Amino acid sequence: MATSPIRVLVVDDHEGWRRFICLMLIGLGLQIVADVSDGPEAVQKAQELQPDLILLDIGLPTLNGIEAARQIQRLAAQTKIVLVTENYSPELAQEAFRIGACGYVIKSDAGRELLPAVKAALRGERYLSIDLAGLGLTNIAWQRG
Repeated sequence: MATSPIRVLVVDDHEGWRRFICLMLIGLGLQIVADVSDGPEAVQKAQELQPDLILLDIGLPTLNGIEAARQIQRLAAQTKIVLVTENYSPELAQEAFRIGACGYVIKSDAGRELLPAVKAALRGERYLSIDLAGLGLTNIAWQRG
């Protein structure tokens, strides 16, 4: 009996980036249930579709990714969230994990770090981009690969 594919919601305000991420994930055998461009849409789709995983940008219009993640955690508590961002802020990474995100990946590192972050999130583990891991975030339990 085949297992059903992992259902993913991709959220980013840059269409080209969304398409790149969607193609990468489809190539890995994951199912993209939707891709949206802002925070309110992300919250709505998360509640409606109850995906297994959300890849969520922080710098979204109208409602940023941190606030969207807070709302999603209340509406789709079983959904794993990996924040994918250009922001190298240790404080934002700590806040992301505080609100229940499973991963924090820097966009420039996504080519090599997105897959390990997705795998870690689906195992219920945390993943922190290597560019931030060395910045003294010792109070965050995180996995590599």
